[in-house]
Amino acid sequence: MSSSRIRVLATGGTIAGSGGSAFGSGYRAGQIGIDDMLREVRSLGVEAELDPVEVASIGSQDIGWSEWDRLHSEILRAQADDSIAGVIVTHGTDTAEETAYLLDLTLDAGKPVVLVGAMRPADAVGSDGMRNFANAVRVVSDQAAGGRGVMLVMGDTVFAARDIRKAATSSVDAFRGFPRGPLARVTPTSLDWFGPPDRTGAAARFAWPDGLPRVAILIAGAGMDEKPVEALLGIGCKGIVLAGMGQGNAPARVLDALEKAAKAGVPIVRSSRVDEGLVDRNVEVDDDARGFIAARALGPAKARVLLMLLIASGMTGTAEMQATFDRP
Repeated sequence: MSSSRIRVLATGGTIAGSGGSAFGSGYRAGQIGIDDMLREVRSLGVEAELDPVEVASIGSQDIGWSEWDRLHSEILRAQADDSIAGVIVTHGTDTAEETAYLLDLTLDAGKPVVLVGAMRPADAVGSDGMRNFANAVRVVSDQAAGGRGVMLVMGDTVFAARDIRKAATSSVDAFRGFPRGPLARVTPTSLDWFGPPDRTGAAARFAWPDGLPRVAILIAGAGMDEKPVEALLGIGCKGIVLAGMGQGNAPARVLDALEKAAKAGVPIVRSSRVDEGLVDRNVEVDDDARGFIAARALGPAKARVLLMLLIASGMTGTAEMQATFDRP
């Protein structure tokens, strides 16, 4: 592993969690400071120079605008520093796909930025955190890692931010990629890319906003009526993502209420509560008539991130928004 200087931005999560028992199932996220974590990493013989910055010490279910704003700022600072090869962000797994995708949409595809986490706390038997971190160091240190956008390293696998989703609650191989599979396989001593960088020199798709609007995810279920839609609009939601049945469907009363909102200027995105698959336009739901946007390959969590950025950027046209969701 070649020597390099890497900025490590810590946010907490299970990788910094402690349960006080090697065999217990309960734990608290974000209990181990980044300095203590990196002392253990260095004891493994990792050659890279690790430059830590503690952004937060929380479970990722609590991450929000203030942490995202600082993360983005710190990454820009690291990318502008010629002495830094890349950035590792330690992060909880529950919302890793949202943070990774938000950063991916708002950063140039230059120096590598890698999120890494763990499915087991640091003091649990079989903890995966140190291996995942060592793998992340190998990825960021590799000359072929740049120009790929933001990535996630978990379970000896490298994923692109635009593809990842958490597909299991507790397995160490909890993440999957859709519609594209992994970018690479990695261990602390090896790294095999499955293709060349595909975004070299690409600029950020969105400017970093001053804030993000309130956008909600509505999960469709049998027997639902229009009341949840009305409630979300009543609390000031500027957009709604439907996590629908199958290809993004919902009971007629729900669709009618969403259509009314769309025609009043509230963008409505249809995604699916199903784990994997595309949501295409005008299959079971007449998107053209109702004024909806089809999420295509994005699941509800990432569809919400993209919709927030679209609204924050001032975009209002349904056709223009659909074109953005259609873009791979």
